[in-house]
Amino acid sequence: METYATALLYAIPFFVALVLFEVLYGHFVKNQKHNVMDTVSSLSSGLTNIVKDSLGLALVLVTYPYLVEHLAIIQIEANWAVWLIAFITIDFAGYWNHRLSHHINIFWNQHVIHHSSEEFNLACALRQSISNVIGYFPILLLPAAFLGIPNEVIAILAPIHLFAQFWYHTQHIGKMGWLEYIIVTPSQHRVHHAINPVYIDKNLGQILCIWDRWFGTFQEELDEVPPQYGVLKPAATWNPILINFQHFWRLCVDAWRTRNLWDKFRIWFMPTGWRPSDVTVKYPISKIEDVYNFSKYKPDASLGLKGYAIFQLLCNTGLLLFMFFNYAEIGFNNLLFFGGFVFLGIYGYTSLMDRKQHAVWIEVFRGIAGLVLIFLTGDWFGINTYLALGSYLVAIYFLITIFGGIYFTYFEKNYVAPNLAS
Repeated sequence: METYATALLYAIPFFVALVLFEVLYGHFVKNQKHNVMDTVSSLSSGLTNIVKDSLGLALVLVTYPYLVEHLAIIQIEANWAVWLIAFITIDFAGYWNHRLSHHINIFWNQHVIHHSSEEFNLACALRQSISNVIGYFPILLLPAAFLGIPNEVIAILAPIHLFAQFWYHTQHIGKMGWLEYIIVTPSQHRVHHAINPVYIDKNLGQILCIWDRWFGTFQEELDEVPPQYGVLKPAATWNPILINFQHFWRLCVDAWRTRNLWDKFRIWFMPTGWRPSDVTVKYPISKIEDVYNFSKYKPDASLGLKGYAIFQLLCNTGLLLFMFFNYAEIGFNNLLFFGGFVFLGIYGYTSLMDRKQHAVWIEVFRGIAGLVLIFLTGDWFGINTYLALGSYLVAIYFLITIFGGIYFTYFEKNYVAPNLAS
Protein backbone atom coordinates (compact mmCIF):
# COMPACT_ATOMS: atom_id res chain seq x y z
CA MET A 1 0.00 0.00 0.00
CA GLU A 2 2.88 2.38 0.66
CA THR A 3 4.12 1.88 -2.92
CA TYR A 4 0.63 2.61 -4.22
CA ALA A 5 0.47 5.77 -2.10
CA THR A 6 3.81 6.92 -3.54
CA ALA A 7 2.52 6.37 -7.08
CA LEU A 8 -0.60 8.42 -6.29
CA LEU A 9 1.57 11.24 -4.98
CA TYR A 10 2.72 11.77 -8.58
CA ALA A 11 -0.39 10.60 -10.42
CA ILE A 12 -2.87 12.97 -8.74
CA PRO A 13 -1.16 16.24 -9.80
CA PHE A 14 -0.68 14.81 -13.31
CA PHE A 15 -4.39 14.00 -13.74
CA VAL A 16 -5.50 17.30 -12.22
CA ALA A 17 -3.15 19.16 -14.59
CA LEU A 18 -4.65 17.37 -17.60
CA VAL A 19 -8.19 18.23 -16.43
CA LEU A 20 -7.15 21.87 -16.05
CA PHE A 21 -5.61 21.80 -19.54
CA GLU A 22 -8.90 20.49 -20.98
CA VAL A 23 -10.83 23.23 -19.15
CA LEU A 24 -8.52 25.91 -20.54
CA TYR A 25 -8.61 24.43 -24.02
CA GLY A 26 -12.41 24.38 -23.98
CA HIS A 27 -12.42 28.03 -22.87
CA PHE A 28 -10.06 29.23 -25.60
CA VAL A 29 -11.78 27.34 -28.42
CA LYS A 30 -15.19 28.42 -27.03
CA ASN A 31 -16.36 24.81 -26.68
CA GLN A 32 -16.40 24.24 -22.94
CA LYS A 33 -17.29 20.70 -21.81
CA HIS A 34 -17.01 21.37 -18.07
CA ASN A 35 -19.20 23.05 -15.52
CA VAL A 36 -17.72 23.91 -12.15
CA MET A 37 -19.92 21.88 -9.82
CA ASP A 38 -19.91 18.73 -11.95
CA THR A 39 -16.13 18.84 -12.30
CA VAL A 40 -15.64 19.40 -8.56
CA SER A 41 -17.97 16.46 -7.90
CA SER A 42 -16.03 14.25 -10.31
CA LEU A 43 -12.62 15.11 -8.86
CA SER A 44 -13.98 14.70 -5.34
CA SER A 45 -15.17 11.22 -6.29
CA GLY A 46 -11.62 10.45 -7.39
CA LEU A 47 -10.33 11.53 -3.98
CA THR A 48 -12.72 9.20 -2.15
CA ASN A 49 -11.65 6.30 -4.37
CA ILE A 50 -7.93 6.74 -3.82
CA VAL A 51 -8.38 7.11 -0.06
CA LYS A 52 -10.31 3.86 0.01
CA ASP A 53 -7.85 2.01 -2.24
CA SER A 54 -4.70 3.38 -0.59
CA LEU A 55 -5.97 2.17 2.79
CA GLY A 56 -6.91 -1.26 1.43
CA LEU A 57 -10.53 -1.00 2.57
CA ALA A 58 -11.86 -4.07 0.77
CA LEU A 59 -12.30 -7.79 1.40
CA VAL A 60 -10.31 -9.67 -1.23
CA LEU A 61 -11.80 -13.11 -1.92
CA VAL A 62 -8.56 -14.53 -3.27
CA THR A 63 -5.26 -12.90 -4.20
CA TYR A 64 -3.48 -13.31 -7.52
CA PRO A 65 -0.22 -14.50 -5.86
CA TYR A 66 -2.21 -17.36 -4.28
CA LEU A 67 -3.74 -18.32 -7.63
CA VAL A 68 -0.48 -18.30 -9.56
CA GLU A 69 1.28 -20.26 -6.83
CA HIS A 70 -1.30 -23.06 -6.81
CA LEU A 71 -2.66 -23.11 -10.37
CA ALA A 72 0.28 -22.37 -12.68
CA ILE A 73 0.54 -25.08 -15.34
CA ILE A 74 3.59 -23.64 -17.09
CA GLN A 75 6.11 -20.94 -16.27
CA ILE A 76 6.72 -18.33 -18.96
CA GLU A 77 10.24 -16.94 -19.00
CA ALA A 78 10.54 -13.29 -17.97
CA ASN A 79 10.94 -11.73 -21.41
CA TRP A 80 8.92 -9.41 -23.62
CA ALA A 81 6.35 -12.15 -24.27
CA VAL A 82 5.35 -12.38 -20.61
CA TRP A 83 4.57 -8.66 -20.52
CA LEU A 84 2.51 -8.85 -23.73
CA ILE A 85 0.53 -11.89 -22.56
CA ALA A 86 -0.02 -10.33 -19.14
CA PHE A 87 -1.35 -7.13 -20.69
CA ILE A 88 -3.74 -9.04 -22.95
CA THR A 89 -5.05 -11.17 -20.06
CA ILE A 90 -5.58 -8.09 -17.86
CA ASP A 91 -7.48 -6.37 -20.67
CA PHE A 92 -9.55 -9.49 -21.36
CA ALA A 93 -10.41 -9.77 -17.65
CA GLY A 94 -11.22 -6.06 -17.59
CA TYR A 95 -13.67 -6.46 -20.45
CA TRP A 96 -15.62 -9.20 -18.67
CA ASN A 97 -15.53 -7.37 -15.35
CA HIS A 98 -16.90 -4.30 -17.11
CA ARG A 99 -19.58 -6.39 -18.80
CA LEU A 100 -20.64 -7.86 -15.45
CA SER A 101 -20.90 -4.35 -14.03
CA HIS A 102 -23.32 -3.32 -16.77
CA HIS A 103 -25.50 -6.40 -16.79
CA ILE A 104 -25.97 -7.56 -13.17
CA ASN A 105 -27.82 -5.50 -10.56
CA ILE A 106 -25.39 -5.84 -7.67
CA PHE A 107 -22.34 -5.26 -9.86
CA TRP A 108 -23.87 -2.14 -11.40
CA ASN A 109 -23.78 -0.52 -7.96
CA GLN A 110 -19.97 -0.47 -8.03
CA HIS A 111 -19.87 1.11 -11.48
CA VAL A 112 -22.79 3.57 -11.56
CA ILE A 113 -20.65 6.36 -10.07
CA HIS A 114 -18.48 6.33 -13.21
CA HIS A 115 -21.52 6.95 -15.42
CA SER A 116 -23.31 9.40 -13.13
CA SER A 117 -21.95 12.60 -14.64
CA GLU A 118 -24.23 14.26 -17.16
CA GLU A 119 -21.13 15.71 -18.81
CA PHE A 120 -18.35 13.85 -20.58
CA ASN A 121 -14.82 15.07 -19.97
CA LEU A 122 -11.51 14.07 -18.41
CA ALA A 123 -12.84 14.81 -14.92
CA CYS A 124 -15.59 12.21 -15.19
CA ALA A 125 -12.88 9.59 -15.81
CA LEU A 126 -11.98 10.05 -12.14
CA ARG A 127 -15.47 9.15 -10.92
CA GLN A 128 -14.40 5.84 -9.44
CA SER A 129 -16.10 3.56 -6.97
CA ILE A 130 -15.82 3.23 -3.20
CA SER A 131 -18.63 0.66 -3.08
CA ASN A 132 -16.54 -2.16 -4.58
CA VAL A 133 -15.76 -3.58 -1.16
CA ILE A 134 -15.51 -7.21 -2.32
CA GLY A 135 -12.36 -7.81 -4.34
CA TYR A 136 -12.99 -10.57 -6.88
CA PHE A 137 -11.00 -9.33 -9.89
CA PRO A 138 -8.10 -11.82 -9.38
CA ILE A 139 -10.56 -14.63 -10.17
CA LEU A 140 -10.92 -13.16 -13.67
CA LEU A 141 -7.14 -13.42 -14.06
CA LEU A 142 -7.22 -17.22 -13.98
CA PRO A 143 -5.80 -17.45 -17.55
CA ALA A 144 -2.76 -15.48 -16.40
CA ALA A 145 -2.42 -17.71 -13.33
CA PHE A 146 -2.60 -20.88 -15.45
CA LEU A 147 0.16 -19.47 -17.67
CA GLY A 148 2.32 -18.71 -14.65
CA ILE A 149 2.48 -14.94 -15.21
CA PRO A 150 4.53 -13.65 -12.23
CA ASN A 151 2.71 -11.55 -9.67
CA GLU A 152 5.30 -8.78 -10.04
CA VAL A 153 4.36 -8.36 -13.71
CA ILE A 154 0.64 -8.11 -12.90
CA ALA A 155 1.35 -5.67 -10.05
CA ILE A 156 3.22 -3.33 -12.41
CA LEU A 157 0.86 -3.58 -15.37
CA ALA A 158 -2.47 -3.32 -13.48
CA PRO A 159 -2.12 0.36 -12.45
CA ILE A 160 -0.66 1.25 -15.87
CA HIS A 161 -3.66 -0.43 -17.51
CA LEU A 162 -6.01 1.56 -15.24
CA PHE A 163 -4.31 4.93 -15.78
CA ALA A 164 -4.26 4.34 -19.55
CA GLN A 165 -8.07 4.51 -19.55
CA PHE A 166 -8.04 8.18 -18.56
CA TRP A 167 -7.21 9.96 -21.82
CA TYR A 168 -10.19 8.87 -23.91
CA HIS A 169 -12.77 10.58 -21.68
CA THR A 170 -12.96 13.67 -23.88
CA GLN A 171 -15.16 15.26 -26.53
CA HIS A 172 -12.31 17.23 -28.08
CA ILE A 173 -10.85 14.32 -30.08
CA GLY A 174 -12.73 12.97 -33.08
CA LYS A 175 -12.44 9.59 -34.75
CA MET A 176 -8.90 8.28 -35.13
CA GLY A 177 -8.83 6.38 -38.41
CA TRP A 178 -7.30 2.91 -38.36
CA LEU A 179 -6.79 3.05 -34.56
CA GLU A 180 -10.58 2.69 -34.24
CA TYR A 181 -10.11 -0.99 -35.16
CA ILE A 182 -7.51 -1.72 -32.46
CA ILE A 183 -7.84 0.41 -29.33
CA VAL A 184 -10.63 2.09 -27.41
CA THR A 185 -10.80 5.70 -28.63
CA PRO A 186 -12.63 8.81 -27.36
CA SER A 187 -15.30 8.28 -30.03
CA GLN A 188 -15.94 4.72 -28.87
CA HIS A 189 -16.00 5.71 -25.22
CA ARG A 190 -18.44 8.54 -25.84
CA VAL A 191 -20.76 5.81 -27.08
CA HIS A 192 -20.14 3.82 -23.92
CA HIS A 193 -21.14 6.72 -21.64
CA ALA A 194 -24.20 7.65 -23.69
CA ILE A 195 -27.79 6.87 -22.65
CA ASN A 196 -29.20 6.87 -26.18
CA PRO A 197 -30.99 3.51 -26.69
CA VAL A 198 -28.68 2.47 -29.52
CA TYR A 199 -25.61 3.11 -27.37
CA ILE A 200 -26.62 1.54 -24.04
CA ASP A 201 -24.17 -1.12 -22.74
CA LYS A 202 -21.92 -0.89 -25.79
CA ASN A 203 -18.13 -0.59 -26.11
CA LEU A 204 -17.14 -2.28 -22.87
CA GLY A 205 -13.46 -2.67 -23.77
CA GLN A 206 -10.85 -0.89 -21.71
CA ILE A 207 -7.74 -0.61 -23.89
CA LEU A 208 -8.34 -2.96 -26.83
CA CYS A 209 -11.63 -2.77 -28.73
CA ILE A 210 -11.22 -6.25 -30.25
CA TRP A 211 -13.23 -7.86 -27.42
CA ASP A 212 -16.28 -5.74 -28.25
CA ARG A 213 -15.99 -6.64 -31.92
CA TRP A 214 -15.61 -10.35 -31.14
CA PHE A 215 -18.37 -10.59 -28.53
CA GLY A 216 -20.99 -8.39 -30.19
CA THR A 217 -20.90 -5.32 -27.94
CA PHE A 218 -19.34 -2.85 -30.37
CA GLN A 219 -21.17 0.25 -31.59
CA GLU A 220 -19.72 3.02 -33.72
CA GLU A 221 -20.49 6.64 -32.84
CA LEU A 222 -23.13 7.81 -35.30
CA ASP A 223 -23.19 11.36 -36.68
CA GLU A 224 -26.99 11.35 -36.67
CA VAL A 225 -27.17 10.19 -33.01
CA PRO A 226 -25.26 12.66 -30.80
CA PRO A 227 -24.45 11.01 -27.46
CA GLN A 228 -26.32 12.19 -24.36
CA TYR A 229 -24.62 11.43 -21.06
CA GLY A 230 -25.53 10.30 -17.57
CA VAL A 231 -27.68 7.46 -16.25
CA LEU A 232 -31.35 6.79 -16.96
CA LYS A 233 -32.14 7.17 -13.25
CA PRO A 234 -30.30 10.46 -12.62
CA ALA A 235 -28.19 10.78 -9.49
CA ALA A 236 -29.52 14.31 -8.78
CA THR A 237 -26.72 15.10 -6.33
CA TRP A 238 -23.12 16.31 -6.41
CA ASN A 239 -22.27 14.09 -3.42
CA PRO A 240 -20.14 11.19 -4.74
CA ILE A 241 -20.52 9.18 -1.54
CA LEU A 242 -24.30 9.15 -1.92
CA ILE A 243 -24.06 8.30 -5.63
CA ASN A 244 -21.93 5.27 -4.78
CA PHE A 245 -24.74 3.68 -2.78
CA GLN A 246 -27.94 4.95 -4.42
CA HIS A 247 -28.46 1.83 -6.54
CA PHE A 248 -27.61 -0.48 -3.63
CA TRP A 249 -30.15 1.32 -1.44
CA ARG A 250 -32.84 0.95 -4.12
CA LEU A 251 -32.10 -2.78 -4.27
CA CYS A 252 -32.36 -3.05 -0.49
CA VAL A 253 -35.68 -1.19 -0.43
CA ASP A 254 -37.12 -3.27 -3.29
CA ALA A 255 -35.97 -6.51 -1.67
CA TRP A 256 -37.68 -5.44 1.56
CA ARG A 257 -40.90 -4.33 -0.09
CA THR A 258 -41.55 -7.29 -2.39
CA ARG A 259 -43.71 -10.05 -0.97
CA ASN A 260 -42.16 -12.71 -3.17
CA LEU A 261 -39.41 -14.56 -1.28
CA TRP A 262 -37.73 -15.67 -4.51
CA ASP A 263 -37.64 -12.06 -5.75
CA LYS A 264 -36.04 -10.97 -2.47
CA PHE A 265 -33.08 -13.20 -3.33
CA ARG A 266 -32.80 -12.97 -7.09
CA ILE A 267 -33.10 -9.19 -7.38
CA TRP A 268 -29.37 -8.90 -6.63
CA PHE A 269 -28.37 -11.10 -9.56
CA MET A 270 -30.94 -10.13 -12.16
CA PRO A 271 -30.16 -7.86 -15.14
CA THR A 272 -29.40 -4.26 -14.24
CA GLY A 273 -32.59 -2.31 -13.54
CA TRP A 274 -34.79 -5.38 -12.97
CA ARG A 275 -37.37 -4.93 -10.19
CA PRO A 276 -40.02 -7.29 -8.74
CA SER A 277 -43.36 -6.83 -10.52
CA ASP A 278 -45.33 -6.05 -7.34
CA VAL A 279 -42.84 -3.35 -6.35
CA THR A 280 -42.71 -1.86 -9.84
CA VAL A 281 -46.47 -1.32 -9.84
CA LYS A 282 -46.75 0.03 -6.31
CA TYR A 283 -43.51 2.05 -6.17
CA PRO A 284 -42.66 3.31 -9.67
CA ILE A 285 -39.30 5.05 -10.18
CA SER A 286 -39.06 7.81 -12.75
CA LYS A 287 -36.41 7.50 -15.43
CA ILE A 288 -35.38 9.46 -18.48
CA GLU A 289 -37.60 8.61 -21.43
CA ASP A 290 -36.48 11.26 -23.92
CA VAL A 291 -32.69 11.57 -23.81
CA TYR A 292 -32.76 14.81 -25.79
CA ASN A 293 -35.24 16.56 -23.53
CA PHE A 294 -34.44 16.23 -19.84
CA SER A 295 -33.22 18.73 -17.28
CA LYS A 296 -29.66 18.21 -16.13
CA TYR A 297 -29.00 18.46 -12.41
CA LYS A 298 -27.89 22.03 -11.84
CA PRO A 299 -29.08 23.64 -8.58
CA ASP A 300 -28.51 27.39 -8.30
CA ALA A 301 -25.00 28.27 -7.20
CA SER A 302 -23.41 31.69 -6.76
CA LEU A 303 -19.88 32.48 -7.85
CA GLY A 304 -19.01 32.45 -4.16
CA LEU A 305 -20.28 28.92 -3.64
CA LYS A 306 -18.48 27.74 -6.79
CA GLY A 307 -15.29 29.34 -5.52
CA TYR A 308 -15.77 27.72 -2.11
CA ALA A 309 -16.28 24.31 -3.76
CA ILE A 310 -13.03 24.73 -5.70
CA PHE A 311 -11.27 25.88 -2.52
CA GLN A 312 -12.48 22.79 -0.66
CA LEU A 313 -11.42 20.51 -3.49
CA LEU A 314 -7.92 22.00 -3.60
CA CYS A 315 -7.48 21.90 0.17
CA ASN A 316 -8.65 18.29 0.48
CA THR A 317 -6.40 17.32 -2.42
CA GLY A 318 -3.52 19.00 -0.60
CA LEU A 319 -4.34 17.15 2.62
CA LEU A 320 -4.44 13.90 0.71
CA LEU A 321 -1.10 14.53 -0.99
CA PHE A 322 0.44 15.15 2.43
CA MET A 323 -1.10 11.88 3.67
CA PHE A 324 0.58 9.99 0.82
CA PHE A 325 3.87 11.86 1.33
CA ASN A 326 3.93 10.99 5.03
CA TYR A 327 2.19 7.61 4.65
CA ALA A 328 4.62 5.40 6.60
CA GLU A 329 5.16 7.87 9.45
CA ILE A 330 1.47 8.48 10.06
CA GLY A 331 0.75 4.80 10.76
CA PHE A 332 -2.29 2.74 9.77
CA ASN A 333 -4.63 3.71 12.61
CA ASN A 334 -3.92 7.39 12.12
CA LEU A 335 -4.28 6.95 8.36
CA LEU A 336 -7.83 5.73 8.92
CA PHE A 337 -8.46 8.80 11.06
CA PHE A 338 -6.89 11.09 8.47
CA GLY A 339 -8.89 9.44 5.66
CA GLY A 340 -12.04 9.91 7.74
CA PHE A 341 -11.43 13.67 7.85
CA VAL A 342 -11.12 13.74 4.05
CA PHE A 343 -14.26 11.62 3.54
CA LEU A 344 -16.27 13.75 5.96
CA GLY A 345 -15.01 16.91 4.29
CA ILE A 346 -16.05 15.71 0.84
CA TYR A 347 -19.45 14.66 2.15
CA GLY A 348 -19.87 18.07 3.78
CA TYR A 349 -18.93 20.42 0.97
CA THR A 350 -20.65 18.39 -1.77
CA SER A 351 -23.81 18.39 0.38
CA LEU A 352 -23.38 22.15 0.62
CA MET A 353 -23.12 22.25 -3.18
CA ASP A 354 -26.48 20.41 -3.19
CA ARG A 355 -27.86 23.12 -0.89
CA LYS A 356 -28.65 20.55 1.81
CA GLN A 357 -29.51 22.05 5.19
CA HIS A 358 -27.57 19.41 7.12
CA ALA A 359 -24.31 20.28 5.35
CA VAL A 360 -23.58 23.09 7.80
CA TRP A 361 -23.56 20.68 10.75
CA ILE A 362 -21.06 18.42 8.99
CA GLU A 363 -18.81 21.36 8.13
CA VAL A 364 -18.97 22.80 11.64
CA PHE A 365 -18.45 19.44 13.39
CA ARG A 366 -15.49 18.54 11.17
CA GLY A 367 -13.94 21.97 11.55
CA ILE A 368 -14.21 21.95 15.34
CA ALA A 369 -12.91 18.35 15.52
CA GLY A 370 -9.91 19.34 13.41
CA LEU A 371 -9.17 22.37 15.57
CA VAL A 372 -9.44 20.30 18.76
CA LEU A 373 -7.05 17.69 17.35
CA ILE A 374 -4.50 20.36 16.45
CA PHE A 375 -4.86 21.97 19.90
CA LEU A 376 -4.39 18.65 21.74
CA THR A 377 -1.44 17.39 19.67
CA GLY A 378 0.15 20.68 18.64
CA ASP A 379 0.45 19.31 15.11
CA TRP A 380 -1.48 17.86 12.19
CA PHE A 381 -0.22 14.29 11.69
CA GLY A 382 3.40 15.47 11.61
CA ILE A 383 3.02 18.33 9.12
CA ASN A 384 5.14 20.70 11.24
CA THR A 385 8.14 18.47 10.56
CA TYR A 386 8.02 19.41 6.88
CA LEU A 387 6.37 22.84 6.94
CA ALA A 388 6.92 25.44 9.65
CA LEU A 389 3.60 26.50 11.11
CA GLY A 390 1.90 23.89 8.90
CA SER A 391 -0.62 23.02 11.59
CA TYR A 392 -1.60 26.70 11.82
CA LEU A 393 -2.39 26.71 8.10
CA VAL A 394 -4.56 23.62 8.56
CA ALA A 395 -6.27 25.32 11.52
CA ILE A 396 -7.03 28.38 9.35
CA TYR A 397 -8.49 26.02 6.74
CA PHE A 398 -10.83 24.48 9.35
CA LEU A 399 -11.93 27.93 10.51
CA ILE A 400 -12.76 28.88 6.92
CA THR A 401 -14.85 25.71 6.50
CA ILE A 402 -16.82 26.49 9.68
CA PHE A 403 -17.65 30.02 8.55
CA GLY A 404 -18.16 28.87 4.95
CA GLY A 405 -20.72 26.28 5.97
CA ILE A 406 -22.60 28.83 8.07
CA TYR A 407 -22.49 31.54 5.40
CA PHE A 408 -23.67 29.44 2.47
CA THR A 409 -26.39 27.80 4.55
CA TYR A 410 -27.91 30.81 6.32
CA PHE A 411 -26.85 33.87 4.32
CA GLU A 412 -27.12 32.52 0.78
CA LYS A 413 -29.89 30.00 1.32
CA ASN A 414 -32.32 31.86 -0.95
CA TYR A 415 -29.85 32.56 -3.74
CA VAL A 416 -31.39 32.29 -7.22
CA ALA A 417 -29.21 32.39 -10.32
CA PRO A 418 -29.94 35.38 -12.60
CA ASN A 419 -31.90 34.69 -15.78
CA LEU A 420 -29.39 35.60 -18.46
CA ALA A 421 -31.95 35.06 -21.22
CA SER A 422 -34.16 37.96 -20.08
